[in-house]
Amino acid sequence: MLDLGLSFLGSVARDPGALAIVDGDVRLSYAQWYRRISALVAGFDAIGLKPGDHLVTALTNRWKAASLHWACQFAGIIITPVNWRSTASEIDFYLEDAEAKAIVYEDASAAAVAGSALAQQLPRIALDPARIASDPARIASDPAPPPAIAFAELASRAAPDAAPRVGAEAWSVMLYTSGTTARPKGVPRRQLAERAAALAHVAQNLYAHGERTLGVMPLYHTMGVRSLLAMSLIGGAFVCLRRFDVAHALTLIEAERVSNLYLVPTLYHDLVHHALFATRDVGSVRKLGFAGAPMTDGLLQTLQAAFKPDLFVNHYGSSEIYTFTIDQNAPAKPGSAGRAGINQMVRVVRLGATSVDDIAAVGEEGEIIALLAGDESFEGYWRRPDADAKALRQGWYFTGDTGFVDGDGDLFVTGRVDDMIITGGENVSPVEIESCLSLHAAVSEVAVVGLPNERWGKIVTAFVKCRRTVEPDELDVFCRNSGLANFKRPRRYVFVAEIPKSPVGKLLRRKLVAGEYEPVSPLKGTAA
Repeated sequence: MLDLGLSFLGSVARDPGALAIVDGDVRLSYAQWYRRISALVAGFDAIGLKPGDHLVTALTNRWKAASLHWACQFAGIIITPVNWRSTASEIDFYLEDAEAKAIVYEDASAAAVAGSALAQQLPRIALDPARIASDPARIASDPAPPPAIAFAELASRAAPDAAPRVGAEAWSVMLYTSGTTARPKGVPRRQLAERAAALAHVAQNLYAHGERTLGVMPLYHTMGVRSLLAMSLIGGAFVCLRRFDVAHALTLIEAERVSNLYLVPTLYHDLVHHALFATRDVGSVRKLGFAGAPMTDGLLQTLQAAFKPDLFVNHYGSSEIYTFTIDQNAPAKPGSAGRAGINQMVRVVRLGATSVDDIAAVGEEGEIIALLAGDESFEGYWRRPDADAKALRQGWYFTGDTGFVDGDGDLFVTGRVDDMIITGGENVSPVEIESCLSLHAAVSEVAVVGLPNERWGKIVTAFVKCRRTVEPDELDVFCRNSGLANFKRPRRYVFVAEIPKSPVGKLLRRKLVAGEYEPVSPLKGTAA
Protein backbone atom coordinates (compact mmCIF):
# COMPACT_ATOMS: atom_id res chain seq x y z
CA MET A 1 0.00 0.00 0.00
CA LEU A 2 1.28 3.49 -0.85
CA ASP A 3 2.38 5.79 1.93
CA LEU A 4 1.42 9.44 1.58
CA GLY A 5 4.90 10.50 0.43
CA LEU A 6 4.85 8.06 -2.48
CA SER A 7 1.28 9.09 -3.18
CA PHE A 8 2.37 12.72 -3.55
CA LEU A 9 5.28 11.70 -5.78
CA GLY A 10 2.75 9.96 -8.00
CA SER A 11 0.85 13.24 -8.29
CA VAL A 12 4.04 15.09 -9.22
CA ALA A 13 4.82 12.50 -11.91
CA ARG A 14 1.30 12.63 -13.38
CA ASP A 15 0.72 16.38 -13.23
CA PRO A 16 4.03 18.23 -12.69
CA GLY A 17 2.78 21.48 -14.21
CA ALA A 18 -0.74 21.45 -12.79
CA LEU A 19 -1.72 24.10 -10.30
CA ALA A 20 -1.48 22.54 -6.83
CA ILE A 21 -1.91 25.34 -4.29
CA VAL A 22 -2.96 28.98 -4.28
CA ASP A 23 -2.43 31.44 -1.44
CA GLY A 24 -2.69 35.08 -2.45
CA ASP A 25 0.19 35.77 -4.82
CA VAL A 26 1.68 32.31 -4.24
CA ARG A 27 0.73 29.89 -7.02
CA LEU A 28 2.67 26.62 -7.12
CA SER A 29 2.54 23.71 -9.53
CA TYR A 30 3.03 20.19 -8.20
CA ALA A 31 6.69 20.19 -9.28
CA GLN A 32 7.34 23.59 -7.67
CA TRP A 33 5.54 22.61 -4.48
CA TYR A 34 7.52 19.37 -4.23
CA ARG A 35 10.77 21.37 -4.22
CA ARG A 36 9.47 23.54 -1.35
CA ILE A 37 8.36 20.44 0.57
CA SER A 38 11.76 18.81 0.05
CA ALA A 39 13.49 21.88 1.49
CA LEU A 40 11.30 21.64 4.59
CA VAL A 41 12.26 18.00 5.09
CA ALA A 42 15.91 19.10 5.10
CA GLY A 43 14.97 21.84 7.54
CA PHE A 44 13.46 19.29 9.90
CA ASP A 45 16.76 17.41 9.83
CA ALA A 46 18.62 20.60 10.71
CA ILE A 47 16.64 21.10 13.93
CA GLY A 48 16.81 17.46 14.92
CA LEU A 49 13.29 16.24 14.22
CA LYS A 50 13.08 12.49 13.66
CA PRO A 51 10.46 10.00 12.43
CA GLY A 52 7.83 9.47 15.11
CA ASP A 53 8.28 12.94 16.65
CA HIS A 54 5.25 15.18 17.09
CA LEU A 55 5.32 18.64 15.49
CA VAL A 56 2.57 20.89 16.87
CA THR A 57 1.31 23.62 14.53
CA ALA A 58 -1.00 26.52 15.45
CA LEU A 59 -1.69 27.99 12.02
CA THR A 60 -4.37 29.36 9.76
CA ASN A 61 -4.87 27.86 6.28
CA ARG A 62 -1.94 29.03 4.19
CA TRP A 63 0.46 27.42 1.76
CA LYS A 64 3.10 27.15 4.48
CA ALA A 65 0.76 25.16 6.73
CA ALA A 66 -0.16 22.82 3.88
CA SER A 67 3.52 22.41 2.98
CA LEU A 68 4.38 21.49 6.58
CA HIS A 69 1.65 18.85 6.48
CA TRP A 70 3.14 17.22 3.39
CA ALA A 71 6.74 17.54 4.59
CA CYS A 72 5.79 15.66 7.75
CA GLN A 73 4.44 12.80 5.65
CA PHE A 74 7.76 12.46 3.82
CA ALA A 75 9.82 12.78 7.02
CA GLY A 76 7.67 10.44 9.11
CA ILE A 77 6.93 13.21 11.61
CA ILE A 78 3.48 13.21 13.21
CA ILE A 79 1.94 16.57 12.41
CA THR A 80 -0.24 17.64 15.32
CA PRO A 81 -2.27 20.69 14.23
CA VAL A 82 -4.22 22.63 16.86
CA ASN A 83 -6.58 25.57 16.78
CA TRP A 84 -4.68 28.80 16.16
CA ARG A 85 -7.07 30.48 18.62
CA SER A 86 -5.83 28.25 21.47
CA THR A 87 -4.87 29.89 24.75
CA ALA A 88 -1.46 29.57 26.38
CA SER A 89 -2.75 26.94 28.81
CA GLU A 90 -4.25 24.97 25.93
CA ILE A 91 -0.93 25.13 24.06
CA ASP A 92 0.76 23.81 27.19
CA PHE A 93 -1.73 20.92 27.31
CA TYR A 94 -1.19 19.96 23.66
CA LEU A 95 2.58 20.12 23.91
CA GLU A 96 2.68 18.01 27.06
CA ASP A 97 0.06 15.50 25.96
CA ALA A 98 1.70 14.91 22.56
CA GLU A 99 5.26 15.10 23.95
CA ALA A 100 5.92 17.51 21.11
CA LYS A 101 9.46 18.16 19.90
CA ALA A 102 8.77 21.54 18.26
CA ILE A 103 5.99 24.04 17.57
CA VAL A 104 5.17 26.23 14.56
CA TYR A 105 3.21 29.46 15.04
CA GLU A 106 2.22 32.66 13.25
CA ASP A 107 1.04 36.14 14.21
CA ALA A 108 -2.43 34.90 15.13
CA SER A 109 -1.07 32.39 17.67
CA ALA A 110 2.11 34.19 18.77
CA ALA A 111 0.75 35.58 22.04
CA ALA A 112 -0.46 32.15 23.20
CA VAL A 113 2.87 30.56 22.30
CA ALA A 114 4.66 33.33 24.18
CA GLY A 115 2.55 32.56 27.25
CA SER A 116 3.18 28.82 27.07
CA ALA A 117 5.91 27.75 29.47
CA LEU A 118 6.46 24.47 27.61
CA ALA A 119 6.80 26.20 24.25
CA GLN A 120 9.85 28.09 25.54
CA GLN A 121 11.66 24.79 26.07
CA LEU A 122 11.20 23.68 22.44
CA PRO A 123 12.37 24.82 19.03
CA ARG A 124 9.83 27.45 17.90
CA ILE A 125 9.31 28.09 14.21
CA ALA A 126 7.75 31.44 13.29
CA LEU A 127 6.01 31.84 9.95
CA ASP A 128 5.81 35.65 10.00
CA PRO A 129 9.21 37.38 9.63
CA ALA A 130 8.27 40.39 11.78
CA ARG A 131 7.89 38.06 14.75
CA ILE A 132 11.52 36.99 14.76
CA ALA A 133 13.03 40.33 15.82
CA SER A 134 10.36 40.98 18.44
CA ASP A 135 9.60 37.40 19.48
CA PRO A 136 7.25 37.88 22.45
CA ALA A 137 8.52 34.67 24.01
CA ARG A 138 11.99 36.18 24.39
CA ILE A 139 10.60 39.43 25.78
CA ALA A 140 8.31 37.67 28.26
CA SER A 141 10.88 35.20 29.61
CA ASP A 142 13.82 35.62 31.94
CA PRO A 143 16.21 34.22 30.99
CA ALA A 144 15.11 34.53 27.41
CA PRO A 145 14.80 31.28 25.45
CA PRO A 146 16.67 30.88 22.17
CA PRO A 147 15.19 32.98 19.36
CA ALA A 148 12.50 31.52 17.17
CA ILE A 149 13.55 29.98 13.88
CA ALA A 150 12.28 31.74 10.78
CA PHE A 151 10.21 29.53 8.49
CA ALA A 152 12.05 31.07 5.55
CA GLU A 153 15.35 29.84 7.00
CA LEU A 154 13.94 26.39 7.60
CA ALA A 155 12.58 26.15 4.07
CA SER A 156 15.41 27.76 2.10
CA ARG A 157 18.08 25.09 2.42
CA ALA A 158 19.44 23.47 -0.71
CA ALA A 159 18.00 19.99 -0.55
CA PRO A 160 17.76 16.91 -2.72
CA ASP A 161 14.31 15.74 -3.74
CA ALA A 162 12.74 14.24 -0.64
CA ALA A 163 12.09 10.52 -0.55
CA PRO A 164 9.61 8.94 1.87
CA ARG A 165 11.34 7.76 5.03
CA VAL A 166 8.48 5.71 6.45
CA GLY A 167 5.85 3.31 5.15
CA ALA A 168 2.09 3.30 5.09
CA GLU A 169 1.90 1.91 8.64
CA ALA A 170 3.59 5.00 10.09
CA TRP A 171 1.61 7.60 11.98
CA SER A 172 0.57 10.54 9.82
CA VAL A 173 -1.36 13.04 11.88
CA MET A 174 -2.84 13.48 15.32
CA LEU A 175 -5.97 15.60 15.50
CA TYR A 176 -7.54 16.63 18.78
CA THR A 177 -11.25 16.25 19.44
CA SER A 178 -13.09 19.47 20.25
CA GLY A 179 -13.24 18.78 23.97
CA THR A 180 -16.74 20.23 24.40
CA THR A 181 -17.50 17.99 27.38
CA ALA A 182 -14.01 17.07 28.67
CA ARG A 183 -10.35 17.68 27.93
CA PRO A 184 -9.49 17.11 24.26
CA LYS A 185 -8.46 13.64 23.15
CA GLY A 186 -5.68 12.98 20.66
CA VAL A 187 -6.72 10.94 17.62
CA PRO A 188 -3.60 9.48 15.98
CA ARG A 189 -4.10 8.18 12.45
CA ARG A 190 -1.78 6.14 10.23
CA GLN A 191 -0.82 7.15 6.70
CA LEU A 192 -2.72 4.20 5.23
CA ALA A 193 -5.94 5.29 6.97
CA GLU A 194 -5.44 8.88 5.83
CA ARG A 195 -4.92 7.85 2.21
CA ALA A 196 -7.92 5.49 2.33
CA ALA A 197 -10.08 8.33 3.65
CA ALA A 198 -8.85 10.67 0.92
CA LEU A 199 -9.58 8.10 -1.79
CA ALA A 200 -13.06 7.56 -0.38
CA HIS A 201 -13.58 11.32 -0.31
CA VAL A 202 -12.71 11.53 -4.01
CA ALA A 203 -14.97 8.60 -4.91
CA GLN A 204 -17.96 9.59 -2.79
CA ASN A 205 -17.89 13.20 -4.00
CA LEU A 206 -17.28 12.17 -7.64
CA TYR A 207 -14.28 14.49 -7.92
CA ALA A 208 -12.75 14.66 -11.40
CA HIS A 209 -9.20 15.32 -12.52
CA GLY A 210 -8.12 18.93 -11.98
CA GLU A 211 -10.90 20.03 -9.62
CA ARG A 212 -10.40 23.05 -7.40
CA THR A 213 -11.61 23.33 -3.83
CA LEU A 214 -11.82 26.22 -1.40
CA GLY A 215 -9.36 25.37 1.36
CA VAL A 216 -11.17 27.06 4.22
CA MET A 217 -11.97 24.24 6.63
CA PRO A 218 -9.06 24.36 9.11
CA LEU A 219 -6.15 22.00 8.72
CA TYR A 220 -6.57 21.09 12.39
CA HIS A 221 -9.98 19.65 11.43
CA THR A 222 -10.56 16.37 9.61
CA MET A 223 -12.54 18.10 6.84
CA GLY A 224 -9.64 20.44 6.06
CA VAL A 225 -7.09 17.63 5.97
CA ARG A 226 -9.35 15.55 3.74
CA SER A 227 -9.76 18.35 1.21
CA LEU A 228 -5.99 18.86 1.10
CA LEU A 229 -5.17 15.19 0.52
CA ALA A 230 -8.05 14.59 -1.89
CA MET A 231 -6.93 17.36 -4.23
CA SER A 232 -3.47 15.80 -4.48
CA LEU A 233 -4.93 12.51 -5.69
CA ILE A 234 -6.66 14.12 -8.67
CA GLY A 235 -4.11 16.76 -9.66
CA GLY A 236 -6.41 19.37 -8.19
CA ALA A 237 -5.82 22.74 -6.57
CA PHE A 238 -6.21 23.72 -2.92
CA VAL A 239 -7.19 27.41 -2.81
CA CYS A 240 -6.24 28.70 0.64
CA LEU A 241 -8.53 30.94 2.64
CA ARG A 242 -6.75 31.66 5.90
CA ARG A 243 -9.82 32.65 7.90
CA PHE A 244 -13.41 32.44 6.79
CA ASP A 245 -14.55 35.79 5.41
CA VAL A 246 -17.64 35.67 3.21
CA ALA A 247 -16.63 38.44 0.83
CA HIS A 248 -13.15 36.98 0.36
CA ALA A 249 -14.56 33.48 -0.07
CA LEU A 250 -16.95 34.62 -2.79
CA THR A 251 -14.14 36.51 -4.54
CA LEU A 252 -11.91 33.42 -4.53
CA ILE A 253 -14.70 31.15 -5.78
CA GLU A 254 -15.23 33.46 -8.76
CA ALA A 255 -11.58 34.29 -9.51
CA GLU A 256 -10.18 30.77 -9.11
CA ARG A 257 -13.17 28.97 -10.65
CA VAL A 258 -13.59 26.76 -7.61
CA SER A 259 -15.44 23.61 -8.66
CA ASN A 260 -16.40 22.06 -5.33
CA LEU A 261 -17.14 23.18 -1.80
CA TYR A 262 -16.85 21.06 1.34
CA LEU A 263 -18.03 23.08 4.32
CA VAL A 264 -19.96 22.92 7.57
CA PRO A 265 -23.58 24.13 7.34
CA THR A 266 -22.82 27.38 9.16
CA LEU A 267 -20.41 28.55 6.47
CA TYR A 268 -22.92 27.70 3.72
CA HIS A 269 -25.55 29.67 5.61
CA ASP A 270 -23.27 32.71 5.79
CA LEU A 271 -22.34 32.45 2.09
CA VAL A 272 -25.84 32.36 0.63
CA HIS A 273 -27.25 34.97 3.00
CA HIS A 274 -24.51 37.53 2.37
CA ALA A 275 -25.43 40.63 0.40
CA LEU A 276 -22.58 39.98 -2.07
CA PHE A 277 -23.71 36.48 -3.00
CA ALA A 278 -26.05 37.69 -5.74
CA THR A 279 -23.28 39.80 -7.29
CA ARG A 280 -20.67 37.03 -7.64
CA ASP A 281 -20.39 34.34 -10.29
CA VAL A 282 -20.45 31.02 -8.44
CA GLY A 283 -21.42 28.99 -11.48
CA SER A 284 -18.12 27.10 -11.44
CA VAL A 285 -19.24 25.30 -8.26
CA ARG A 286 -20.90 22.09 -9.39
CA LYS A 287 -20.47 19.89 -6.30
CA LEU A 288 -21.48 20.67 -2.76
CA GLY A 289 -20.57 18.61 0.27
CA PHE A 290 -21.24 19.23 3.93
CA ALA A 291 -20.34 17.57 7.20
CA GLY A 292 -19.69 18.45 10.83
CA ALA A 293 -23.33 19.03 11.75
CA PRO A 294 -26.82 18.32 10.40
CA MET A 295 -28.19 20.74 7.81
CA THR A 296 -31.68 22.07 8.31
CA ASP A 297 -34.35 21.53 5.68
CA GLY A 298 -34.55 25.27 5.07
CA LEU A 299 -30.85 25.64 4.32
CA LEU A 300 -30.90 22.57 2.05
CA GLN A 301 -33.64 24.16 -0.03
CA THR A 302 -31.85 27.51 -0.17
CA LEU A 303 -28.55 26.00 -1.33
CA GLN A 304 -30.21 23.77 -3.92
CA ALA A 305 -31.91 26.81 -5.44
CA ALA A 306 -28.82 29.02 -5.24
CA PHE A 307 -26.21 26.65 -6.72
CA LYS A 308 -28.29 24.07 -8.61
CA PRO A 309 -25.39 21.63 -8.09
CA ASP A 310 -24.80 18.42 -10.00
CA LEU A 311 -24.06 16.68 -6.70
CA PHE A 312 -25.05 17.57 -3.14
CA VAL A 313 -23.44 15.27 -0.59
CA ASN A 314 -24.23 14.87 3.09
CA HIS A 315 -21.13 13.31 4.63
CA TYR A 316 -21.45 11.94 8.16
CA GLY A 317 -18.23 11.02 9.90
CA SER A 318 -15.73 11.99 12.59
CA SER A 319 -12.05 12.55 13.31
CA GLU A 320 -11.83 8.98 14.57
CA ILE A 321 -13.40 7.28 11.53
CA TYR A 322 -13.56 9.63 8.62
CA THR A 323 -16.69 8.22 6.92
CA PHE A 324 -19.72 6.68 8.60
CA THR A 325 -22.36 7.28 5.93
CA ILE A 326 -22.91 9.19 2.67
CA ASP A 327 -26.00 10.57 0.96
CA GLN A 328 -25.16 11.85 -2.53
CA ASN A 329 -28.52 13.56 -3.05
CA ALA A 330 -29.10 15.34 0.24
CA PRO A 331 -32.05 17.55 -0.87
CA ALA A 332 -34.08 14.54 -2.05
CA LYS A 333 -34.49 13.24 1.47
CA PRO A 334 -33.86 16.04 3.97
CA GLY A 335 -32.28 14.87 7.19
CA SER A 336 -31.03 11.60 5.73
CA ALA A 337 -27.35 10.80 6.20
CA GLY A 338 -27.72 7.97 3.71
CA ARG A 339 -25.96 4.64 4.00
CA ALA A 340 -22.53 3.37 4.99
CA GLY A 341 -19.56 4.70 3.04
CA ILE A 342 -17.46 2.45 0.84
CA ASN A 343 -15.01 1.70 3.67
CA GLN A 344 -17.54 1.23 6.46
CA MET A 345 -20.42 -0.60 8.10
CA VAL A 346 -22.76 1.05 10.60
CA ARG A 347 -25.51 0.01 13.00
CA VAL A 348 -27.93 1.65 15.38
CA VAL A 349 -28.10 -0.10 18.74
CA ARG A 350 -30.54 0.57 21.53
CA LEU A 351 -29.66 3.38 23.92
CA GLY A 352 -27.59 1.93 26.75
CA ALA A 353 -26.91 -1.29 24.81
CA THR A 354 -24.25 -3.56 26.27
CA SER A 355 -23.88 -5.60 23.08
CA VAL A 356 -23.32 -4.54 19.47
CA ASP A 357 -25.99 -7.09 18.54
CA ASP A 358 -28.69 -5.25 20.51
CA ILE A 359 -29.86 -3.56 17.32
CA ALA A 360 -32.63 -0.96 17.45
CA ALA A 361 -35.81 -1.58 15.49
CA VAL A 362 -36.61 0.33 12.30
CA GLY A 363 -37.51 3.88 13.32
CA GLU A 364 -36.28 3.38 16.90
CA GLU A 365 -33.82 5.98 18.10
CA GLY A 366 -30.56 4.58 19.43
CA GLU A 367 -26.79 5.06 19.39
CA ILE A 368 -24.91 4.90 16.10
CA ILE A 369 -21.89 2.58 16.02
CA ALA A 370 -19.31 2.00 13.28
CA LEU A 371 -17.06 -0.95 12.50
CA LEU A 372 -13.45 -0.43 13.54
CA ALA A 373 -12.16 -2.80 10.85
CA GLY A 374 -12.83 -0.20 8.15
CA ASP A 375 -9.84 1.13 6.21
CA GLU A 376 -10.41 4.70 7.42
CA SER A 377 -10.58 3.86 11.13
CA PHE A 378 -8.33 4.98 13.93
CA GLU A 379 -7.09 2.43 16.45
CA GLY A 380 -7.67 4.22 19.72
CA TYR A 381 -7.10 7.53 21.47
CA TRP A 382 -3.65 8.82 22.35
CA ARG A 383 -2.85 7.49 25.82
CA ARG A 384 -6.47 7.53 26.94
CA PRO A 385 -7.43 3.98 27.98
CA ASP A 386 -10.47 5.40 29.77
CA ALA A 387 -11.80 6.86 26.52
CA ASP A 388 -10.97 3.66 24.63
CA ALA A 389 -12.91 1.57 27.14
CA LYS A 390 -15.97 3.76 26.69
CA ALA A 391 -15.93 4.11 22.89
CA LEU A 392 -14.27 0.94 21.55
CA ARG A 393 -16.23 -2.21 22.22
CA GLN A 394 -16.44 -5.59 20.51
CA GLY A 395 -14.68 -4.26 17.42
CA TRP A 396 -17.06 -1.31 17.02
CA TYR A 397 -16.76 2.41 17.68
CA PHE A 398 -19.60 3.84 19.78
CA THR A 399 -19.97 7.33 18.31
CA GLY A 400 -22.05 8.96 21.04
CA ASP A 401 -24.42 10.11 18.29
CA THR A 402 -28.10 9.22 18.28
CA GLY A 403 -30.11 8.27 15.24
CA PHE A 404 -32.43 5.79 13.59
CA VAL A 405 -32.74 3.80 10.38
CA ASP A 406 -35.92 4.29 8.36
CA GLY A 407 -37.83 1.71 6.34
CA ASP A 408 -35.62 2.32 3.29
CA GLY A 409 -32.46 1.57 5.24
CA ASP A 410 -31.30 5.19 5.39
CA LEU A 411 -29.73 6.61 8.54
CA PHE A 412 -31.02 9.76 10.22
CA VAL A 413 -28.72 11.41 12.76
CA THR A 414 -30.75 13.05 15.51
CA GLY A 415 -28.09 14.47 17.84
CA ARG A 416 -25.78 13.43 20.63
CA VAL A 417 -26.59 11.02 23.42
CA ASP A 418 -25.74 13.83 25.83
CA ASP A 419 -28.02 16.28 23.94
CA MET A 420 -31.13 14.11 24.23
CA ILE A 421 -33.92 16.01 26.00
CA ILE A 422 -35.94 13.90 28.42
CA THR A 423 -39.14 15.79 29.11
CA GLY A 424 -41.97 14.21 31.05
CA GLY A 425 -40.36 10.79 30.48
CA GLU A 426 -40.25 11.20 26.69
CA ASN A 427 -37.02 11.32 24.66
CA VAL A 428 -36.87 14.33 22.35
CA SER A 429 -34.15 14.94 19.76
CA PRO A 430 -33.28 18.61 19.14
CA VAL A 431 -32.41 18.13 15.45
CA GLU A 432 -35.95 17.26 14.36
CA ILE A 433 -37.33 20.41 15.97
CA GLU A 434 -34.57 22.58 14.54
CA SER A 435 -35.26 21.31 11.03
CA CYS A 436 -38.95 22.05 11.46
CA LEU A 437 -38.44 25.61 12.68
CA SER A 438 -35.79 26.35 10.04
CA LEU A 439 -38.54 26.26 7.41
CA HIS A 440 -40.34 29.26 8.94
CA ALA A 441 -39.67 32.40 6.91
CA ALA A 442 -38.78 34.46 9.99
CA VAL A 443 -36.16 32.03 11.30
CA SER A 444 -32.56 32.63 10.28
CA GLU A 445 -30.99 30.12 12.68
CA VAL A 446 -32.30 27.98 15.51
CA ALA A 447 -30.93 25.74 18.24
CA VAL A 448 -32.98 23.60 20.62
CA VAL A 449 -31.95 22.47 24.11
CA GLY A 450 -33.60 21.19 27.26
CA LEU A 451 -33.68 23.59 30.20
CA PRO A 452 -34.33 22.43 33.78
CA ASN A 453 -37.97 22.41 34.88
CA GLU A 454 -39.34 21.24 38.22
CA ARG A 455 -42.39 19.50 36.78
CA TRP A 456 -41.12 18.10 33.46
CA GLY A 457 -37.46 17.56 34.31
CA LYS A 458 -36.54 19.56 31.22
CA ILE A 459 -38.59 21.66 28.87
CA VAL A 460 -37.91 21.92 25.16
CA THR A 461 -36.55 25.42 24.52
CA ALA A 462 -35.86 26.95 21.11
CA PHE A 463 -33.24 29.69 20.74
CA VAL A 464 -34.02 31.65 17.58
CA LYS A 465 -32.10 34.18 15.53
CA CYS A 466 -34.70 36.03 13.44
CA ARG A 467 -34.82 37.49 9.96
CA ARG A 468 -37.88 39.56 10.80
CA THR A 469 -40.18 40.18 13.70
CA VAL A 470 -42.08 37.14 14.91
CA GLU A 471 -43.87 36.16 18.08
CA PRO A 472 -43.67 32.83 19.92
CA ASP A 473 -47.33 32.08 19.23
CA GLU A 474 -46.71 32.24 15.49
CA LEU A 475 -43.84 29.77 15.77
CA ASP A 476 -45.90 27.49 17.98
CA VAL A 477 -48.74 27.40 15.44
CA PHE A 478 -46.18 26.64 12.73
CA CYS A 479 -44.89 23.64 14.72
CA ARG A 480 -48.43 22.39 15.33
CA ASN A 481 -49.33 22.62 11.65
CA SER A 482 -46.08 20.94 10.58
CA GLY A 483 -47.08 17.69 12.22
CA LEU A 484 -44.50 17.87 14.99
CA ALA A 485 -45.64 15.67 17.88
CA ASN A 486 -47.18 17.65 20.71
CA PHE A 487 -44.61 16.60 23.32
CA LYS A 488 -41.78 17.75 21.02
CA ARG A 489 -43.08 21.29 20.54
CA PRO A 490 -40.94 23.96 22.23
CA ARG A 491 -42.55 25.25 25.41
CA ARG A 492 -40.33 28.29 25.47
CA TYR A 493 -38.78 30.53 22.81
CA VAL A 494 -35.71 32.69 23.43
CA PHE A 495 -34.70 35.21 20.77
CA VAL A 496 -30.95 35.77 20.49
CA ALA A 497 -28.51 37.94 18.57
CA GLU A 498 -26.34 34.96 17.61
CA ILE A 499 -26.35 31.19 18.02
CA PRO A 500 -23.09 30.18 19.76
CA LYS A 501 -20.78 28.03 17.64
CA SER A 502 -17.26 26.66 17.73
CA PRO A 503 -14.54 28.03 15.40
CA VAL A 504 -15.46 25.39 12.81
CA GLY A 505 -19.17 26.15 13.00
CA LYS A 506 -20.39 23.44 15.35
CA LEU A 507 -23.35 24.36 17.49
CA LEU A 508 -22.43 24.81 21.17
CA ARG A 509 -25.61 23.84 23.00
CA ARG A 510 -23.82 23.86 26.35
CA LYS A 511 -23.45 27.65 26.11
CA LEU A 512 -27.20 28.04 25.71
CA VAL A 513 -27.83 25.80 28.70
CA ALA A 514 -25.31 27.85 30.70
CA GLY A 515 -26.98 31.12 29.72
CA GLU A 516 -24.06 32.33 27.59
CA TYR A 517 -26.02 34.23 24.93
CA GLU A 518 -27.31 37.71 24.17
CA PRO A 519 -31.14 37.86 24.29
CA VAL A 520 -32.98 40.28 22.02
CA SER A 521 -36.56 41.37 21.61
CA PRO A 522 -38.36 39.52 18.79
CA LEU A 523 -40.36 42.66 18.07
CA LYS A 524 -37.74 45.38 18.11
CA GLY A 525 -34.49 43.47 17.70
CA THR A 526 -33.04 45.27 20.71
CA ALA A 527 -31.41 43.84 23.78
CA ALA A 528 -34.03 42.32 26.06
